[in-house]
Amino acid sequence: MSDPFVVVGADAAGLSAASKFRREAPDREVVVFEKGRWISYAFCGMPYFVEGRVERMSDLLSLSPSEVAERGIDLRRGHEVVGVNPDAKTVAVETAAGDSVEQSYDDLLVATGGRASTGPFDVRGLDGAFTLHDMDAAAAIDAYVAEPDAYDPDRADVSAVDRERVERNAAMPAPETAAIVGGGYVGVEMAEALRGRGLDVHLFHRSGHLLPDFGEAVGERVADELEAEGVTVRTNAPVEGLVGDDRIEGIAFDAAAGGGAGSETLPVDLAVVGVGIRPNTELLDGTGVETGEGGAIRTDEYGRTSLPDVYAAGDCATATHAVTGEEAWMPLGLTANRAGRAIGATVAGDPSPVGEIAGTAAVKAFDMEAARVGLIDEEAAREAGFDPVRETVTAGSRSGYYPGAAETDVTLVADRDTDRLVGGSIVGPDRAAVRIDTLATALEADMTVPEVERLDLAYAPPFSPVWDPILVAAKVLNGTLDGD
Repeated sequence: MSDPFVVVGADAAGLSAASKFRREAPDREVVVFEKGRWISYAFCGMPYFVEGRVERMSDLLSLSPSEVAERGIDLRRGHEVVGVNPDAKTVAVETAAGDSVEQSYDDLLVATGGRASTGPFDVRGLDGAFTLHDMDAAAAIDAYVAEPDAYDPDRADVSAVDRERVERNAAMPAPETAAIVGGGYVGVEMAEALRGRGLDVHLFHRSGHLLPDFGEAVGERVADELEAEGVTVRTNAPVEGLVGDDRIEGIAFDAAAGGGAGSETLPVDLAVVGVGIRPNTELLDGTGVETGEGGAIRTDEYGRTSLPDVYAAGDCATATHAVTGEEAWMPLGLTANRAGRAIGATVAGDPSPVGEIAGTAAVKAFDMEAARVGLIDEEAAREAGFDPVRETVTAGSRSGYYPGAAETDVTLVADRDTDRLVGGSIVGPDRAAVRIDTLATALEADMTVPEVERLDLAYAPPFSPVWDPILVAAKVLNGTLDGD
């Protein structure tokens, strides 16, 4: 084989690209470098492993190294790409054994993902303080929350796990009180997970409502659900620092904005910091590659970077927003898998667009489901050139007489000048999240609110009322637009 396609990163985007490329170009070599030992794992499933809903870590793996090898992919774990020479078309690699090697490429894909951002909160060297952005962290948290004599080591049943870290955390006294810093996806999901493990959980969020990307209506109902399940939700409570020398002892936070007396400290023996992620782009330092929103690698519609024959995909790369047509950085699972597959086809000779993104996402808090798509924040919509009009309605999820019907809140945002739908969110306990796919499709099709109102959505009492909540919201918003 010749003309190597080199991939950096062996998770969603990287292995999707390598697998598609191998099928389309069986005569070319494909080499995948992964600096760690974990490959092809479900990041979004980690809170459910910690909760115990997923019984084994192996359940979160999509591909094993042997399965990758069976596909004809040269996977090299424990190999970190530390630099790229775009003129010579080579990458510099350091191995876990301390060796340095050089690998040439004909085409290169950077699929290095992202890493947890801790802001001012340094969890390193502080027992009981964690971020959750890799499988070793999930295994360590799972071990830490268990009573030492009750921990089941078979739960971390993958050879790649950092066994020493797991055993160290398993030997510590089980925590009773947990603090979660950040009310985004990770924060909400971990609040449920740790409450499910029997802990007294306190969720801190610096602004006025949880899940800021989902809008106020969603944030308030999710907070109510968490509170009803025993989680203490503290909004308008910026965390000032983690307290403790060797092991976490408390969370210092500003309670003034929430009506408190200023700086307070809550004693805790577990802390999870979930305040965002940053793209891993350091290997391209010095190459002159163009970067965009969030410091992610700027790419075009085919995933190409500004460097010749170099592509990027996944949490380290930008994409085009389906509503604004502008560059956006939204690190989500489908975005990575879809872009990787498209790049694999393109490199093999079948040019395939990576697709636009709309930030379609869903999250669960106990029995409450929430989802969002497009532009929900009115200021963000104005910055994108729209004149936003927003309406929030509450409608039944099924026919009112059918058991299980529940209140569902739908928020829709449209452009006043064109009636175009630009975003929406939904929240409720009865199959609310999946309804977001209707809005995502509408956004991709550039539909107007009147067109959404006329959609022929399915009706049957067990599934939806005659007027689906999305149709109700579109009807109300359309009336507002007509009245302007």
